[in-house]
Amino acid sequence: MSGRALSFGTVAEAYERFRPGYPVELFDLVMAYAGRPVRTALEIGAGTGKATRLLARRGVTVTATEPDGAMLAELRRHVPVNVRTVRAAFEDLRPGQRYGLVFAAAALHWTTPENRWSRMAGLLEPGGVFASFGGPVQLADPAVEEAVRSARSPFLASDEVPSPDGTPPDHDMQWPGTELQRSEWFDDVRQSMIERRLTMSASDYVGYLSTVSAYLVLPATEQEQVFSRIMRILPDTVEIVADITIHLARRRGES
Repeated sequence: MSGRALSFGTVAEAYERFRPGYPVELFDLVMAYAGRPVRTALEIGAGTGKATRLLARRGVTVTATEPDGAMLAELRRHVPVNVRTVRAAFEDLRPGQRYGLVFAAAALHWTTPENRWSRMAGLLEPGGVFASFGGPVQLADPAVEEAVRSARSPFLASDEVPSPDGTPPDHDMQWPGTELQRSEWFDDVRQSMIERRLTMSASDYVGYLSTVSAYLVLPATEQEQVFSRIMRILPDTVEIVADITIHLARRRGES
């Protein structure tokens, strides 16, 4: 697992405070795709549990797995009683209990590509559902976006996570749907989007940036400088685009 993947524990409280949660529409979309009651679910890389809470509060028994102890401690402060927590990376999980749903919220790109889908299939009941969802938080105003890009440029060329399999951003099917379509373990691959527009204060937006891995791996002095530069050019409040891209696939039945 990369240093960027393990960089979040230092800012677990900020992650909880500044990262947007997930809307009820996402739960409804996953359940409609499942087409049957989902009683048990496993989250991979649960972070502070924002996605786990969405399901657990609607009656799903969730097992939340997370390799970072600080993130898991923050998660435990916020989840309801029907959540079991396990400190483990995806690669550490061993076949055993199978779930009706396995999901990853803005975390799948941190998992190791080798045997990803056979491992995933091993955690799912036949006909069970895999879901991955997330997306970048971007400034809605191109002029503000350009000013931020200029302010961070001495420190970072980009703060985005590139597509793990190199799929161009204008391709109809994005990663991980591209991998799922090639996998022998899954079928009925679908991609959809929930559009979201949010308003944040400038300080909350910089707080959000403080949870983004590209900034987290900078030396502390450079973090302070880049956040100060960005803060100076932001208006008091910013409009952000926080669209959620969802990929769904079904575990093939076993013969």
